[in-house]
Amino acid sequence: MRRNILITGASSGLGRGMAREFAARGRNLALAARRTERLEELRDELLAAHPQITVAIRKLDVDVHDQVFDVFREFDEELGGLDRVIVNAGLGKGQPLGTGYFRANAATARTNFLGALAQSEAALELFRPRNAGHVVLISSVSAMRGMPRNLTTYAASKAGVAALGEGMRADLAKTGIDVSTIFPGFIRSEINEKVKKVPFIVDTETGCRALAAAIEKEPAKAYVPAWPWLPVSMAMKVLPLSVVSKMA
Repeated sequence: MRRNILITGASSGLGRGMAREFAARGRNLALAARRTERLEELRDELLAAHPQITVAIRKLDVDVHDQVFDVFREFDEELGGLDRVIVNAGLGKGQPLGTGYFRANAATARTNFLGALAQSEAALELFRPRNAGHVVLISSVSAMRGMPRNLTTYAASKAGVAALGEGMRADLAKTGIDVSTIFPGFIRSEINEKVKKVPFIVDTETGCRALAAAIEKEPAKAYVPAWPWLPVSMAMKVLPLSVVSKMA
């Protein structure tokens, strides 16, 4: 059992929801995000509900790569060894290319891909000497194909995360280190709270419960919730782009 779990982007959305799910399962947590006041609130909530666990928190901006390595090492020491790292921190503020929002698209690409790369490097620097550990990469069903409008850069960055996970699995196949890539479907969170018409969307609690259950199985890949996102994801890979683009 993975006893000590690090979750980035834990101050809101899926990270916050997963922290609640794993706390309920009796796991010790290392929670990192930029907004420390929200982390403090979450820590107090989790310890009040589950006094038997340990909850450590740190301020972390995954775009500051040296800080990623420092914070991961500090968490590892504080909890007596991390067992699982959930690479979750990300952005979703992209805009259609060529419309004057390069900075927003660059920020999304930098945080979602380079941030995930830094977190994966930091996690594996801890896990490789022990030949043990579980790295979890949170991608997206939008990574299945190129997507239009505001999703173009976001989908591309999440496709990069998925490829990163696959490469890590190939590299670590004969070790004791497991790598899982999780493809969430539409789960209501702060990143999409203003988007009203979203097909098949589930509430945050339902989605995060499904995420935690999938992660616990330590699969190579998982589509969450499995229904309808497993068949939808498979269909997205073969449908004409004109059809796929209507899903955005």
